[in-house]
Amino acid sequence: MKVFFDNCTSPPLAATLNGFLEHLGHSAAHIRHLPCGAGASDAEWIAMLAADHLRWIVVTGDGRIRKNPAERAAYRAAGLCGFVLAPSYQKTPLHQQASFLLWRWPEIERLANLIAGPALFELPMTRTGKMTQLPL
Repeated sequence: MKVFFDNCTSPPLAATLNGFLEHLGHSAAHIRHLPCGAGASDAEWIAMLAADHLRWIVVTGDGRIRKNPAERAAYRAAGLCGFVLAPSYQKTPLHQQASFLLWRWPEIERLANLIAGPALFELPMTRTGKMTQLPL
């Protein structure tokens, strides 16, 4: 399993999760460190993940992906499972963002493994808050 972080997230957040996931045989990468690069549009990185044929989990800070018809259609066609960080993540210090993401990781992984098709969930900035499925 691979985890993708888009431009609306911090590269150190991806690196932190990658450090944790490596011992499990998984990886996490920020868009900056992938072939598509930081300048890629949402449609471009979605196409790149779809072409890879591996199981990807998307982590984004931008919930607008579900509102743009072209991006929404591409995301659904790619069959991606993703998590939108709640807006409060943007106002939270990076070390606390990483802490919450690691705390919630077992639940994120379990949910992603249960979902066979495209899905998008909002990840709250709490240790126990319910993840809400967003309409696609």
